[in-house]
Amino acid sequence: MKFVIVLVALFGLALAAPPQSPQDAQVLRQDANVGAEGYNFGVETSDGKSHYEEGQLKNIGTENEALVVRGQFQYIGDDGVTYTVSYIADENGFQPSAAHLPVAPVA
Repeated sequence: MKFVIVLVALFGLALAAPPQSPQDAQVLRQDANVGAEGYNFGVETSDGKSHYEEGQLKNIGTENEALVVRGQFQYIGDDGVTYTVSYIADENGFQPSAAHLPVAPVA
């Protein structure tokens, strides 16, 4: 139940963010599927932004129960370049990856 509340809160924040252009962005596509053991959603807006995400419970009913989230979002930067970020969030934390993000040096 907690993950549904978190999902709805994050989804609402994503949709409530004001568009950066002077014109209001329109939602072009939005879909969601929420189940007992996971969810997925996708949204695209007219200003070039999109966000897709899926989450799934693992180790259900155990002390190590955790939500694993995988997703991707993209946006058009002020420089006109489309940036895409893929991520996973699990018991190891939030792990983004993208061509424009710095990579930690190998120890």
